[in-house]
Amino acid sequence: MSEPIETVWEGRYIVVNKQGTWEYVSRARGIQAAVILAVDQGEVLLVEQYRVPLGRRCLELPAGLVGDEEEGESPETSAARELEEETGYRPAKVEKVGYFYSSPGMVSEGFTLVRATGLTKVSDGGGQGDEDITVHRVPLTGIVDFIAAKRGEGVAIDVRMFLLLGASILG
Repeated sequence: MSEPIETVWEGRYIVVNKQGTWEYVSRARGIQAAVILAVDQGEVLLVEQYRVPLGRRCLELPAGLVGDEEEGESPETSAARELEEETGYRPAKVEKVGYFYSSPGMVSEGFTLVRATGLTKVSDGGGQGDEDITVHRVPLTGIVDFIAAKRGEGVAIDVRMFLLLGASILG
């Protein structure tokens, strides 16, 4: 598109843009996100927390913002910090898998997916302040049933759960 981008509104973390007939949201100040696939001894770490836009709790992979606390922080460093804050597990190794977009028709934001391995439990996790994060350590062999049970409880399911459901969906 060659039409100019108009900033409709800007807050601390997001910007609402308009370009031609498209309206979309971007992250402010170049902030990015990192999403963490943390698998340890055949179990994956998931988090459940209340999400205001959904009005309910949501089951997700651990994640966090990159560059919101320290400018120039790498996605891998941020991911290790966020994993420990949210889940209480410290990774020995964090490796970048790739960069992905979750809802490109509405937001310009993407995220760096990382894989965390060599996990050591160092605290209870739960996030900072009022995040109220519940940590789940789920056997990969039972992930389909676990997600179905959470959905049955009325918990929202983040789109990144496709990563764990892939083989069961494909048949």
